[in-house]
Amino acid sequence: MGQAFVYDAVRTPFGRYGGALAGARPDDLAAFVLKQQIGRAPGLDPARIDDVLLGNANGAGEDNRNVARMAVLLAGLPITVPAVTVNRLCGSALEAAIQGARAIECGDADIVLAGGVESMTRAPWVVPKPGRGFPAGNVEMVSTTLGWRLTNGRMEPDWTVSMGEGTERLRERFGISRERQDEFALRSHRLAHEAWEAGRYDDLVVTYSGPGAGKEPLVRDEPIRPGGTSEKLAALKPSFRPDGTVTAGNASPLSDGASAALLGSEAAADLTGLAPLARIAGRAAVAGEPQYFGYAPVEAANRALERSGIAWDDVAAVELNEAFAAQSLACLDAWKVDESIVNAWGGAIAVGHPLGASGTRVLGTLARRLRAGRARWGVAAICIGVGQGLAVVLENTEIG
Repeated sequence: MGQAFVYDAVRTPFGRYGGALAGARPDDLAAFVLKQQIGRAPGLDPARIDDVLLGNANGAGEDNRNVARMAVLLAGLPITVPAVTVNRLCGSALEAAIQGARAIECGDADIVLAGGVESMTRAPWVVPKPGRGFPAGNVEMVSTTLGWRLTNGRMEPDWTVSMGEGTERLRERFGISRERQDEFALRSHRLAHEAWEAGRYDDLVVTYSGPGAGKEPLVRDEPIRPGGTSEKLAALKPSFRPDGTVTAGNASPLSDGASAALLGSEAAADLTGLAPLARIAGRAAVAGEPQYFGYAPVEAANRALERSGIAWDDVAAVELNEAFAAQSLACLDAWKVDESIVNAWGGAIAVGHPLGASGTRVLGTLARRLRAGRARWGVAAICIGVGQGLAVVLENTEIG
């Protein structure tokens, strides 16, 4: 078996729901990051790309019909470059990277572009297809922006609760207070703002200038609120229960954006003109009770570390997608890691969570954090609706 490496990663700034990227179609967002990623590899002949894998969670609107292939064509890549869209909900982009790494390791590919895209703003409203022509009565339209829709009535009711309700159940199980959730959210915004100010994202984020960019292109992640306070967060009403603790302030916002990563074999260094940033050392996918989806990264990361031959004591950096503060804290408590190594450049509560794009955001950020901190081992992990979790272990190639 060969080895797979992360050579580079890039993303758009993430936009608020209805915000600066609202005018950009998801296929245009995806095409933009693919083109940017290729342009950052000075020796890469695009015709040498073996495959393009993009994650996408909704796929009900402008991102239908294999948005990865549409993005390849829109980006002006050779028509001979194949592409596939993968869907593991919030973990879709990380799933794309995992599948790309497997293809490289087994010798089916030398160069793979992996990533993901989501425009939650532009996710359409849908109606069920009628069983016969001209049915009587009205039909309710359903939003495809987030969560369950058109649920099968045979499904166990506990499995189909909203992600917010599932998070309330998780925080009850582990005794995570509202105050602790709010403080974690403030930390995310503070660290994201500090990282941007310090230039940490200069090599990771490219201002979106594609179709639908608007008169004022988005330069930074739009959801970041550096002026937040404990008092402001405490004043927000619970979003899912009258007496709950999960609010709009301690959960990731609905977002738009795209991300990509350049993966390759050892031979890809000569083909791209780049040196690898990190080796993909291990990965894992797990599943459990759907309503406790937020806890799934715990076992995913533990298995990925075991497969990498290392332990938590070896890990110097963690990128955990912050779907909700409560679920993130539950994972950190289970891992017993020092909070200072987790999401040191801010997390999804601050920067946003465009579902299909977040996986390669955390992967790319982890690779850059390992380099910046001259650390060897890191973990990227993400929770996934309907009870799944993914994790990838990276090894810094400068040290490993």
